[in-house]
Order: sequence, then structure tokens, then C-alpha cells
Amino acid sequence: MGRATEVLEGLATTTAWQENLYRFLHARPELSSQEVETGAEIARRLESFGYVVQRVGGGVVGVLTTGEGPTVLARADIDALPVTEQTGLPYASTATTVDPSGATVGLMHACGHDVHITCLLGAAELLAARPGAWHGTFVALFQPAEETAAGARAMVDDGLTSKVPRPDVAFGQHVLNHAAGVLGTRAGPVLSAGDSIRVTVFGKGSHGSMPHLGVDPVVLAASIVLRLQTIVSREVRPGEFAVVTVGSSVAGSKSNIIPDRAVLLVNLRTYDMGVRQQVVDAVERIVRAECEAAGSPEPPTFEYYDQFPLTDNDPEVTAAVTAAFRAHFGDDRVVDLGRITASEDFSRVPDAFGTPYTYWGVGGFPPERPGPPNHSPMFAPVIQPTLSAGTEAIVVATLAYLGKDEP
Repeated sequence: MGRATEVLEGLATTTAWQENLYRFLHARPELSSQEVETGAEIARRLESFGYVVQRVGGGVVGVLTTGEGPTVLARADIDALPVTEQTGLPYASTATTVDPSGATVGLMHACGHDVHITCLLGAAELLAARPGAWHGTFVALFQPAEETAAGARAMVDDGLTSKVPRPDVAFGQHVLNHAAGVLGTRAGPVLSAGDSIRVTVFGKGSHGSMPHLGVDPVVLAASIVLRLQTIVSREVRPGEFAVVTVGSSVAGSKSNIIPDRAVLLVNLRTYDMGVRQQVVDAVERIVRAECEAAGSPEPPTFEYYDQFPLTDNDPEVTAAVTAAFRAHFGDDRVVDLGRITASEDFSRVPDAFGTPYTYWGVGGFPPERPGPPNHSPMFAPVIQPTLSAGTEAIVVATLAYLGKDEP
């Protein structure tokens, strides 16, 4: 009997409480850096499994050691989004928050972090229940504030690397709108780096009937938006990947007033750090040049925020995990994940330790009914086989290192 098979003998018992926990978490989402009740529930369950539990940087870490051997870290993110749920599920979220404009919006686990929590807790229990099946240390890390790119950094800044054993390998997984029960792996860059920039350009206010007495930042902003589109089409080498999006352009409040400034929110996605720097430099160059051309009275300002690192899977770790997945699930349930242009801050945790890692996807929707994308108000993975596949994946990957599972 393989070690993973031995540990997974308890899956049916674990599944019984996992499904209830998933519904509980889905109905009670908490925003980034506000995961108080979620963290308390995670800590309570880890302690009941026998883990040594710490609160680090707003997150929760459980450590379990069964003897000499490697250390494996598995991470789940735990925050939700300001999205009003439209799934119609009996356990749909009814929680709300007030956005910066003062409007009331719903809260929702629209990115599947409730799945991630439930799967990692299930794997943590299964491993704790079979200590004789593996040797080493298992670290279950539950990270806050992934959606704002702040959580991994907060844990590292709070001394994570000195508070838990250094892992030899680290794992992350994400539920996606792929077929439920199917796993996707890939070596190398898999999730893009992401940068958001708040660009403020300055004009000179005037009456709408007297444009010659002002400098119009609305026209200036429009010129910048159009010019930024040429970065990818005319500056990035064909075959290289880059996305430049202007998601917001705000200026003025009345039709007959020329305002004194405009604010653009720009988002960048890249897979190569050299290309990233090229795009960043191009954005700043174009904005400054358009401001000069318009006669702007002040230089523009650039505020960088929500910056996500590249997720670059280690080839050797990915190969070992993929082989373990194929041996356990079968070739038909393990596919090429491909490159995903979304971004994550997971890699900041293993990078802080200097640890190789791999990050995989797990499908959550019926094959005959492709799911909506993450962050959609309709994002609702089917409970099974999503939870069982995600739980088994963590156990199988972990025991590829701690159990030396038989092929």
C-alpha cells in the first residue's frame, strides 16, 4: 500500500465535516486583513488536530512533526472580495461592506479561498491522523490578504522565517473554472507579475467656456490612454507577453468646469522581469511626455500599489509533484495548466525562505458546464469532487517528500 493511500483511508470521515465547513465559510466571507472569525476557526481546528499553532502577520500557521525528515509547507489564502453574490446557492453570502464611494456592496468568496481553506484543513487532519505513514514536518500556512497583495508580505515582515522551520519545498493550489477533479501543473512561469499604478496628471482649472485660460487634464488623460496602448503593440518584442490596462480614468465633476487634475489607474501584467521594467519605464516616459506636450503646470505623480510577484514554478519540484499526481489520480486527471495571466503573492513566502515551490490548479466545475472566471459574482465551485480532489492533491504532493510514496 502506498503511503498516500494509507493516509487517505480517512478521507470519508474528513469529507463529512469538510462539506459543512465549506458552506459555513462561504456564507461568512471576510475582507482582506479582516479575517478575524475565519482565522479563529482555522486555529481552533488545527489545535484540535494536534498542531502547534501561531498567529503570524494576520495569518495562522500550524506545525506538526513526526520525526526526522524534510519539511513541507502548504499554503492556503483565506480572504474574500467585495462582490455581491449572485449564485442563488442556499448557503450564499449575505454579508455586506461599504465601499470607498459609500455604497453598500456584498462580500463573497468569489475566488474560491473557502475551497483552499477547507482542503488544507482536511489534508492537515489526514496527515495528523496517520503519523506513522510519514516522517518530517508539515507546515500548514493560512495567509490573509492575498487579494490586496499584502498578506504574504505581512507574514514575512512579522518574522515568519524565524517562527517556523525552514521548508525544503512549498506548495500552493488554486481552484479554477476547469473541470472538477482535474489538476493542472506546469513548470516555469505560471502566474504573471502584476503591478497597479495610480497616475495623477495636473492641469489648470478654468471655465468650460474659456479653455484657452486653462490646461485641460481630461484631454491630457485621453491622450495618455490612447498612447499607452502602443506599448504592447509597438514596444514589446513580438512573442513576449505583456498587458497594459487602464481600468479607471477620473477627472472633474461638472460639464462646464475644466478640472485641475485627472487620475488614471493602470494595471500591468508580465511574465518576465526585464519586460516588466521595460513596460514600467514606458508608462512613465509616455505620461511625462504627454504632460510636457500639454503644458501641464506640475510633473505627474506615480503611486505603485497591489504589486504581485511572478509565480515561477521550480522545474524539479513540479516534475516530482506531477509524477505523484499521475500515479495517484491517473494521466487523464492531470493536465498542462498553461500560463494564467492572473497574479498571486504566494511566492513571497517560499522566496523569503529561499525554498523551491510549485503551484497547481484544481478544477471546480462540471465538465459539461464551464464555470465563470474567478472574481465573478457567479463563481460557485461544485462541492464534490472539488474538495476531495484538492485535499488529496495536498496529501499526495506532501507525501512525495515526507512519505516517499510508492509509485
